[in-house]
Amino acid sequence: MAVYERKAQVGEGTYGKVYKALNTVSNQMVALKKIRMEAERDGFPITALREIKLLQSVRHENVVSLLEMMVEKSSVYMVFEYVDHDLVGILTHPTFSLEHKHVKDLFRQLLDGLAYLHKRGVLHRDIKGSNILISSSGQLKIADFGLARFYNKHKSTIDYTNRVITLWYRPPELLLGATAYGAAVDIWGAGCLMIELYGGRAVFQGQDEIQQLEAIYDVMGTPTKEMWPDFEKLPWYELVKPAEEKPSQFVKKFDRHLPPCGLDLAAQLLSLDPSKRPSAAVALQHDYFTKEDPAPVRPTGLADLVGEWHEFESKRRRREKNQR
Repeated sequence: MAVYERKAQVGEGTYGKVYKALNTVSNQMVALKKIRMEAERDGFPITALREIKLLQSVRHENVVSLLEMMVEKSSVYMVFEYVDHDLVGILTHPTFSLEHKHVKDLFRQLLDGLAYLHKRGVLHRDIKGSNILISSSGQLKIADFGLARFYNKHKSTIDYTNRVITLWYRPPELLLGATAYGAAVDIWGAGCLMIELYGGRAVFQGQDEIQQLEAIYDVMGTPTKEMWPDFEKLPWYELVKPAEEKPSQFVKKFDRHLPPCGLDLAAQLLSLDPSKRPSAAVALQHDYFTKEDPAPVRPTGLADLVGEWHEFESKRRRREKNQR
């Protein structure tokens, strides 16, 4: 690996560790994602192959770029462009905070990236803060395609696994056992992140699938036939039927954090019925972006931050602080 000089571990991807490294030829920083091979008796892991094939087929300013593949002895690395921060790192920074105009710009970039992926027939299936990278110039990049896959936009009957998406960002239809799903699962994750951008913390924080559904119902209310006609047909509905009906607390809980149009858009993105969530392309046309002040502004103040801020380092700093 003479070309690449490893500097530090900066993350843990779905299927391997991520390192910051210097390309000693071009003098560019890159991210090296080591593909776990230990458990693979049958050669190259199919999940990594899928990720590579998928990343080679996409090219967008809001999607992280795969630069090349590299083999060193028995290790295989994916080489990505390096991005300074991720959303978790930024939101947990002790002194830096995003203004509303910056939040709107970052969220617009996230939806731009998702609209592009969905148009290309790609489901990300792990939208969460640590997978949203942000450069020091305020450019957002969707990263970690370890759970992503191509999907057929015109066939809603194809079965996929529902054991995807980090628990706090997993939509109710997957928690109720749905296996036929589409882009709406990523849109739910985007809705969670929209609230998080304003409030600074994850909205729904369950310890397991049942608690996660409860956390969603506590805020969004329990589903009704009018709100979501097919919810009782989902495979695990009888197993996890709510004990009591709960009204939505969404507006009461978040109207002080979000502007009126922003609140309306977030409520749509977090519709319990996936068919009622707008596509990313439609969400970009919402009054929140087109009419409501302030206009989106790139968060260029990130260039003044000392060091890099990713979830991985944030956790390490927290551990060190607790040990002191």
